[in-house]
Amino acid sequence: MRILHVSDCYLPRLGGIEVQVADLIRSQREAGHDVEVVTATPGEPLPGVHRVTARMPFDLPVHPRGTGHLARIMAGYRPEVVHVHTGAVSPFAWMGVLAARRARIPTVVTVHSMWDPVTANLYRALRATWGWQNWGLVGTAVSEAAARPIRRVAGPRTPVHVVSNGLDLSGWRPEGPGRTPANEVHVVAVGRLAPRKQPVRLLKLLEAARAKTRQPITLRATIVGDGPARGQMERHLRSKRIDWVEMPGRFTREQIRELLAEADVFVAPAPRESFGLAALEARAAGVPVVARSQSGVADFVSPGKEGLLGRTFDELAGAVARLAGDPALRGAIAEHNRSTSPVRCSWPVVLEGFERCYERAADASSGRR
Repeated sequence: MRILHVSDCYLPRLGGIEVQVADLIRSQREAGHDVEVVTATPGEPLPGVHRVTARMPFDLPVHPRGTGHLARIMAGYRPEVVHVHTGAVSPFAWMGVLAARRARIPTVVTVHSMWDPVTANLYRALRATWGWQNWGLVGTAVSEAAARPIRRVAGPRTPVHVVSNGLDLSGWRPEGPGRTPANEVHVVAVGRLAPRKQPVRLLKLLEAARAKTRQPITLRATIVGDGPARGQMERHLRSKRIDWVEMPGRFTREQIRELLAEADVFVAPAPRESFGLAALEARAAGVPVVARSQSGVADFVSPGKEGLLGRTFDELAGAVARLAGDPALRGAIAEHNRSTSPVRCSWPVVLEGFERCYERAADASSGRR
């Protein structure tokens, strides 16, 4: 099958969408598909990568005449399906939807983010203006939590299926014996240090969890990642004289694997996490996960099985403290995670899910809905 992906952001930029789209393309090519991508992200030439770029303020990944460029690329490549990847608001990606509609090419739209009320109202307005619910699109979201607000806006004429993000599970499978219970519990968090992720609130959560943890157990923490909120986090640590939290910056995947081998608990507290790829990596590496029950992490973490979930700040702090102070529970969850794999997030299952969506899009395009 000839598949054309359209994404505002792509390599060499590194982020959740960029890495996931690149891994999807690699997996589809390994499965025998002919796959190319169009992006508004500048960078070095890569095989099968079309870069439609323009000088824009703040290096925004968009092109003012992107629809025409995308139409010409589609006419030359003649894809059987166009797979568009969007965040909350992705102008270039939606130019890809318009170009595919005009060319009558079956189109699948994957939303990688969680729509907040403002975003949902924006798409309601675009629905009223453009009538995109009548375009024969097939939508996908990366989790049930992310799918719910999209379905409320899209309505019954635009199906929204859940297709998980993919992970090479073999690359995260733990080796050797599990962690031996000790009086010091190592809590790990991994992610971009952006304001929307509420990273300073993460520090306060760790402080609250440490205060709830009974002696002789103590907590230490490592927060991996970089971003615009890093300075604010460092100032908070200095002002509170916290010396038990390390912030080593961005890690490679290999470094993250090594860190997770030393971790006792992984925490992912962001309330609007559409999926939580870092949490999935930790779960696949055998680490108990603490996360929000209303986030996408709840798709692969069940309370008491793969980790603990909480709806509020206090519940999350209590969950971290509970795991820290209960080595038997922590060990049971770790053993479960080490001995089982989140198969629904494996690439073969993810590819099968997208292929079914491509078939549905082809049926919708030809009128066989």
